[in-house]
Amino acid sequence: MSALTPPTDMPTPTTDKITQAAMETIYLCKFRVSMDGEWLCLRELDDISLTPDPEPTHEDSWEDLTDLVEQMRDDTEDPNYLMANERMNLMNMAKLSIKGLIESALNLGRTLDSDYAPLQQFFVVMEHCLKHGLKAKKTFLGQNKSFWGPLELVEKLVPEAAEITASVKDLPGLKTPVGRGRAWLRLALMQKKLSEYMKALINKKELLSEFYEPNALMMEEEGAIIAGLLVGLNVIDANFCMKGEDLDSQVGVIDFSMYLKDGNSSKGSEGDGQITAILDQKNYVEELNRHLNATVNNLQAKVDALEKSNTKLTEELAVANNRIITLQEEMERVKEESSYILESNRKAPKQDRTSEGQALSEARKHLKEETQLRLDVEKELEIQISMRQEMELAMKMLEKDVCEKQDALVCLRQQLDDLRALKHELAFKLQSSDLGVKQKSELNSRLEEKTNQMAATIKQLEQSEKDLVKQAKALNTAANKLIPKPH
Repeated sequence: MSALTPPTDMPTPTTDKITQAAMETIYLCKFRVSMDGEWLCLRELDDISLTPDPEPTHEDSWEDLTDLVEQMRDDTEDPNYLMANERMNLMNMAKLSIKGLIESALNLGRTLDSDYAPLQQFFVVMEHCLKHGLKAKKTFLGQNKSFWGPLELVEKLVPEAAEITASVKDLPGLKTPVGRGRAWLRLALMQKKLSEYMKALINKKELLSEFYEPNALMMEEEGAIIAGLLVGLNVIDANFCMKGEDLDSQVGVIDFSMYLKDGNSSKGSEGDGQITAILDQKNYVEELNRHLNATVNNLQAKVDALEKSNTKLTEELAVANNRIITLQEEMERVKEESSYILESNRKAPKQDRTSEGQALSEARKHLKEETQLRLDVEKELEIQISMRQEMELAMKMLEKDVCEKQDALVCLRQQLDDLRALKHELAFKLQSSDLGVKQKSELNSRLEEKTNQMAATIKQLEQSEKDLVKQAKALNTAANKLIPKPH
């Protein structure tokens, strides 16, 4: 502390200068994220009061204040203090994100998808919460921090989570643990059990200690608070297409502009609200139309594949029938040969019967083989026939489904046309109202011009009246002078 004590021959600085220096020191520290109602505020750390005190009256005031500033610097450099501040920031951001997501989703009134901005920001905030205080694991490529490890533990605690964990592992496009963790969060939200899974995970601190530092968010009280806040998300319906998303390379950055209060913002008019609602409905119908078109295309592809397989089965059935006919002809020929051999054996002498008996046994053996082959072919034919019947039934069901989808598509297109007509009608009304306002403004300007002209005319008339009064007075004076006064 002697290095901070000013020399005795130098003038002692005033309290204002000391306070300014302390404020500059506080400015270098981190800010605290707090909630002002429903909006985000960035406030400086106010653990130390910087209100200027009265002028010092004793010699040790400078040393006491420098001790205070040094203590403040030590507090801001304390890792536990910084971790507690980060936990508080993340908890407040989670509150804002969850509250904004629920309110916007209820106002929107439809199923959310992966392109919805508040939902994207919620996943980014959750990712930061899960990454807070993670222990680094050493690999061949260096140190790696991933929150997929703790999420894998959930299936051991809650058996229902095994389904989404297996689904995440089976997704072909995910190559990194970060991508698997992001996919797990999305599937848990779709399952409406994200809060249950997080509570079960936070209650097992002994398992989490393998992945997190002791002062991490998941190990402290803030993690339990966030898990409780997630219960409100059960009212939201979300639907994600995981196969087309690139979850491995997404950059998780919190967009604070979504939560900062704009004082100049105002509510739109009723017409704008109606147009916005119509546009939202139009976008929803178009998205549903796209999904139905994709479903119809998939069903059409399945129908084509079934037709090809049916054609192939028909060809195989024809081949099998030809083979059966050939086997029947061969069996008839073998029967004729066997009957001919029997007749010849009866007529032939006894010494020739031994050789003919061997030939007969071979013919019988060959007949048994042909009979067994015929039975196998008949069984295969029955299987092919049953498969063909099943394929025909599946084709009929698919055709019925396609007809239903086409009817629904026609209805949706009709609704879309009605919405477009309503949109055009509103736009026409808006244009006509703008034209009426423009005409009224032009009429108003003309009336103002006429008013100005009439005012100028009135001024001229008043001036001429004044001139006439002066002339009348002058004439009266002249007349008085010309007429002699009576004596």
